[in-house]
Amino acid sequence: MKALFICGSLNQTKMMHQVSRHLPQFDHYFTPYFCDGPGRLVQRTGALDFTVLGGRFHRQTIQYLNQHAVTFDHEGRRGPYDLVVTCSDLIVPRRIRGAKLVLVQEGMTDPENMAYHLVKALRLPRWVAQTSTTGLSDAYDIFCVASEGYRDLFVRKGARPEKIRVTGIPNFDHCEIHRENDFPHRDYVLVATSDLRETFKYENRRKFIEKAKRIADGRQLIFKFHPNENPHRAAREVARQAPEALHFAEGFTDHMVANCAALVTRYSSVVFVAAALGKEVHSDLAPDELQRLLPWQNGGTSAARIAAECLSLFDRSPKVTPLLPATVGRVRARFSLRVPKVRRAAR
Repeated sequence: MKALFICGSLNQTKMMHQVSRHLPQFDHYFTPYFCDGPGRLVQRTGALDFTVLGGRFHRQTIQYLNQHAVTFDHEGRRGPYDLVVTCSDLIVPRRIRGAKLVLVQEGMTDPENMAYHLVKALRLPRWVAQTSTTGLSDAYDIFCVASEGYRDLFVRKGARPEKIRVTGIPNFDHCEIHRENDFPHRDYVLVATSDLRETFKYENRRKFIEKAKRIADGRQLIFKFHPNENPHRAAREVARQAPEALHFAEGFTDHMVANCAALVTRYSSVVFVAAALGKEVHSDLAPDELQRLLPWQNGGTSAARIAAECLSLFDRSPKVTPLLPATVGRVRARFSLRVPKVRRAAR
């Protein structure tokens, strides 16, 4: 059997690679994120390089996959595939719709802003509202999510509850491991910036830096720039408004979070690491909501649990009832492969 893993950002790519390691029953193929139809023509112009469809995200994905010597199938052209695993359903290319499709939550989703409500009301393309519409395609067979809180959130938005599985998500399910690191600084206030401006949203960076300085109240400030942000502009802004602060455009952010005393950010998945490690958190997400959404800390077993859910789609045991395909075109023969179900451990 053949499985295609659709990557995107470096975080998404690492998630897909981890899941693939628990699916030896399949021949593995990997591709950067892609689209079809008119969007593909726009993608080729470079106009979408600020998204996972191009630019730095695409380069990082290719570099990571080359380092790990995986088998490429650019845009899934070597199909058909029995299984497709992806971290985003904002675009679901026609080429993969005949396969069993498993969607994995990448991390924090965008807030429900005006774009989200317009997409819902006017049935605009989901990508217009970015990750706030994650899970709303209904094109998948199973949607693996980070926590019970996120399951409830996605159901409220319109996702079908019978398709959702709470498995935890790789990269955010064992935050304690980040305490062991070689980042040389300790007990500072970490400011994790966003790429709001690069994704055509408004941000008052001057006001954000001033807020961080007030929270630090004399403590060391360290800025970690978002990977998709213009680092030169961000560095100039910090040098002008907080000249005493250190700043980094590269480095493992989770290690920086593990060593900080407090985290200041906007709406970023790094708050999950900070909250799981008991850090002081200042973000756009209310503290009680953050705790409710916090990904399940299951000791790093999420990838295996997601793989087990993938295999359940091919299990003919009467204990597993496969979900009905969304369209006639997705009806496929079922295989006789049997795997033990992974039961959720008590917290």
